[in-house]
Amino acid sequence: MKKVGFLALGCKVNQYDSQAMRELFVKGSYVPAEFDEICDVYVVSTCMVTNVGEHKSLKMVRQAIRRNPCADVIVCGCLAQSYGEKMLIPGVRLVLGNANRGRIVELYEDAVRRNVAICCVESLKEAKFEAIDVTANEGKTRAVMKIQEGCDNRCAYCIIPDVRGTIRSRNLEDVRFEAETLGKAGYKEVVLTGIHLASYGRDFKDGTTLPDAIDAVCGAEGVERVRLGSLEPAWIDDEYAQRMGQHKDKLCPQFHLSLQSGCDKVLGLMRRRYNKEMFRKAVAALRKVFPSCAITTDVITGFSGETEEDFEETMVFCEEIGFARIHVFPFSERKGTPAEHFPNAVPMAEREARARRLIALGKVLEQRYMESLIGHTVEVMAEDDEAGYCREYIRVKTPGIASGEIVKVHIEKTDGNAACGTIL
Repeated sequence: MKKVGFLALGCKVNQYDSQAMRELFVKGSYVPAEFDEICDVYVVSTCMVTNVGEHKSLKMVRQAIRRNPCADVIVCGCLAQSYGEKMLIPGVRLVLGNANRGRIVELYEDAVRRNVAICCVESLKEAKFEAIDVTANEGKTRAVMKIQEGCDNRCAYCIIPDVRGTIRSRNLEDVRFEAETLGKAGYKEVVLTGIHLASYGRDFKDGTTLPDAIDAVCGAEGVERVRLGSLEPAWIDDEYAQRMGQHKDKLCPQFHLSLQSGCDKVLGLMRRRYNKEMFRKAVAALRKVFPSCAITTDVITGFSGETEEDFEETMVFCEEIGFARIHVFPFSERKGTPAEHFPNAVPMAEREARARRLIALGKVLEQRYMESLIGHTVEVMAEDDEAGYCREYIRVKTPGIASGEIVKVHIEKTDGNAACGTIL
């Protein structure tokens, strides 16, 4: 029996795809192992959303080849979709991209049988949603569930539409079935994810929207908490928020709204489909239904054309919104995107300096949000014997909880990295 190791880089969608392929190999009588072990097969789900992600993906592929020169390496994900046959370097047996993942074992074994290295990357232009099921997750308590794929937005800096294809959604019945499967397997929290999650159902053209998928998952027996992945703020209005509010008992009040810039001029250069006022309204709609919800975000610093004044405007806007957490990325030109050749490029040193300043502000805002929980009672799902995460996705330390247990905790203080409290 061959040992197979898996590595998923980048987003939660990649994590889901990697887990699904892991289960297919297990069904094929392979033995799953850690990626850093000596394995017979390595499966690398690659990322290329940034230069860092691309370089790390290439590094991990080469690392697997060096770890066991006799092993077969399978390269999947966005980098494989973009590079295609160029990824057929010595040691790589199969290049899969972002399609045919449900056939990974069949395609790999065919390549071995014929003693060839093959590239099965194909166009995603007419691709349908590939329903590959997950029945278990690496974690003990939280399961990631992919219900949407692809993006149609074509932001100036983003390569994702080229390597993930257009929007496509998972059938509602399949969503309901997998949620029930995960609930029966003991997973108390399900995280709904996708490349452009808020567009779920648009391709059905029958009025189906993300709240319909939320209805399906919240109705699954055994699932006690449902968390959403990244959302496009342009889609969030009062009606949308009220639909989500029908599941306050299960839907976690933590919403990740992608900002990217707090300056309308820069948002226009980025070709984002919203402005600051639309973002404000989305936040207000959510806070109207979920008053103390945590709003988290992504921000890119140093986009071409961003002046110091534009960046300061972003800093002010972030403080105005009061984010609970900010993920910060210095701008990274991606080959093949319109922004690759935009004028007025910001020097990399300045992009990184601005990122450091925004990260520092983010830490202040995160601490401020944690302190707002002091004196309140939160619901915590333990991930180890000392700490877990509340519904607002703040790490909470409290002694005496067991992994997987959901308890009520009275927050008494913070220690700079987490909230601290006592079990009620």
